[in-house]
Amino acid sequence: MAERSFAKEVEDLRLGEGDIFRGEGILAITKGLLQAGVSYVGGYQGSPISHLMDVLADANDILEELGVTFQSSASEATAAAMLSASVMYPLRGAVAWKSTVGTNVASDALANLASGGVTGGAMVIIGEDYGEGSSIMQERTHAFAMKSQMWLLDPRPEHECIVNLIEKGYELSEASNTPVMLAVRVRSCHMTGSFVCKDNKRPEFTLKDALNSPKRDLDRIVLPPAAYEHEQEKIKHRMPAAINFIRDNKLNEFFGEKTGKTGIITQGGMYNSLIRALQFLGLSDAYGNTKIPIYVMNVGYPTINSEVEEFCDGLDAVLIVEEGQPEYIEQSISTALSRVSAPTKIRGKAYLPMGGDYTAAVLSDGIGRFLRDFDPVQLGNRPPVPESQPILADPVIQKLKGVVPSRPPGLCTGCPERPIFAAMKLVEEELGQHHVSADIGCHLFSILPPFNIGATTMGYGLGAASAAAFNVKADKRSIAIMGDGGFWHNGLTSGIGNAVFNKHDGVFLIVDNYYSSATGGQDVLSSRAFNKRRNTNNTIVDAVKGIGAKWVRQIDHTYDVTQMRAVLKEALTTEAEGPKIIVASSECMLNKQRRVKPQISKAIKGGKRTVTARFGVDEDVCTGDHACIRLSGCPSLSVKDLGDPLRDDPVASIDNTCVACGNCGEVADAAVLCPSFYQADIVHNPSFWDKLKSSLTMPVIRFLQNRQHRLAASFEA
Repeated sequence: MAERSFAKEVEDLRLGEGDIFRGEGILAITKGLLQAGVSYVGGYQGSPISHLMDVLADANDILEELGVTFQSSASEATAAAMLSASVMYPLRGAVAWKSTVGTNVASDALANLASGGVTGGAMVIIGEDYGEGSSIMQERTHAFAMKSQMWLLDPRPEHECIVNLIEKGYELSEASNTPVMLAVRVRSCHMTGSFVCKDNKRPEFTLKDALNSPKRDLDRIVLPPAAYEHEQEKIKHRMPAAINFIRDNKLNEFFGEKTGKTGIITQGGMYNSLIRALQFLGLSDAYGNTKIPIYVMNVGYPTINSEVEEFCDGLDAVLIVEEGQPEYIEQSISTALSRVSAPTKIRGKAYLPMGGDYTAAVLSDGIGRFLRDFDPVQLGNRPPVPESQPILADPVIQKLKGVVPSRPPGLCTGCPERPIFAAMKLVEEELGQHHVSADIGCHLFSILPPFNIGATTMGYGLGAASAAAFNVKADKRSIAIMGDGGFWHNGLTSGIGNAVFNKHDGVFLIVDNYYSSATGGQDVLSSRAFNKRRNTNNTIVDAVKGIGAKWVRQIDHTYDVTQMRAVLKEALTTEAEGPKIIVASSECMLNKQRRVKPQISKAIKGGKRTVTARFGVDEDVCTGDHACIRLSGCPSLSVKDLGDPLRDDPVASIDNTCVACGNCGEVADAAVLCPSFYQADIVHNPSFWDKLKSSLTMPVIRFLQNRQHRLAASFEA
């Protein structure tokens, strides 16, 4: 169950010649693929292209009508290997994943694909989320494009430009027999815009045609001596063909006129932010009518030397706007100009930060300093600007940091993973600290307060493999954690299979919340919901036992903290040999709420008797110890000042975001804290018996409450 449905929006994918498409970037990308005659699509979800995968899933009926095959791939490597269909056959294929973290996983398949080359068009849509929008290591896809000599498209964030580059990207791939990468950033994926549509195209050559007429070309298979010939083919044929196609089809763009001494060369994806920065400096309007000449590299790799030389001709200096490091484009352009002894000075990271997000404010500061040094006339008459200081060095910012608490990311309210880590903390109090290998996913938030669990994270599904070196006899065992998404992505073989094979004596905790939750709630093999297009309900327990695991425990209700603690303690102290595997299962609360809330709302509106639960804290019983908060960390748990001069410590309080998971009470019980938590059942549309019971019990409750208040008043007197 994905976090968002596009069932309504995907109907716009049926628009034809001359119609105006309006919508999000991810929908425009899908429409561009259909207009280009794509044959098959695959991929693995991850920001910022998770919604692209959801759009494709919701548009499955439309894809099938056009004869397009769509698969949610098991991993990025699976997706990349799908593109092998375009090696021997004139099939246009596309796969998608999240930036470098996905390309890392897919790199082996991509390297082989790029070496042998393709016959049909092959496109990899990369969710490039470098900088502020990123949740991973700060690297760029550019390096992979250069390493394997795949052409990298970085389109200007405008729907028409993106859709056009998808079509031209396939033509470029076919003209040069090389796979193409299309990098779309967070802002591009989620911006709204419009473009004039073309008709969708059915593939001229289908997968069925390929199966019925198999073809085999030894020259495309990566095996010596063909592999040596592939390198020469890249140099002598593919690269020149790509450069000619890019230049002849004007994939890169020129804006503005050379009215001064300077110009700007920018990555296509940075164009909108650049124009905004030039607006701040009074050098452009909102529509891109600029006083500074701009060369937009919608193709980040390869560099088209002739276009660079043409743009720089007559300019004293050019600023390179290239987000991230290393400065691949700046180096490439500097090399191109030095080879022809061009006098134009190339500047980039000397004026713009080496790392971090290039916001409009960052760009306007760097461009302003560049123009003051090389072309001050462009800035007009304005007072001298004092030397800028880093924002974080501002004394006001430093003062605020001491007052405003940091807000680290954390698990959602009611998350079923929260009680798992509460149980781990309770076991830690008893048995001491253990080395914990973490993994990519929601559970990685356990490394932060209040749990402070986890020492390393090496990649998606590699939590178990991260503990491989600790397979030695010692007083304590290692603990490795991974989610169900990571387990099916990489962990079954790289982690659990490896541990079984090597008789690893550690503990392996698999957090099963029924979905690939961190990427948006997509189904996985072990999801328990029915999916008409996928095979679900394949248990993790059966999978690990199937590869030889002997000590396996299933906990089907993670909110039972007492049971979680007992099983964890048993795993860490048992005499049994080999890996100790715990599968801790409960449904992701976000997905559960998306499913249950509409059902409850419909029942209440329909007049059906419905009972909902609320948890609270008895202020008279709570001691203000706050151990419940320290062991839970739930966002709905807060503190409340009673205003009682005899009780200085604020008591625990539960706000209206509570989803009644019961974790706080379970933690209190398991930790033997206090009985201050209570559950109240709220009856909507009460029956006759509910009303009768209330009429009998409420007078008794009021009598007891009044009696308690009178006793309290007498003590105060």
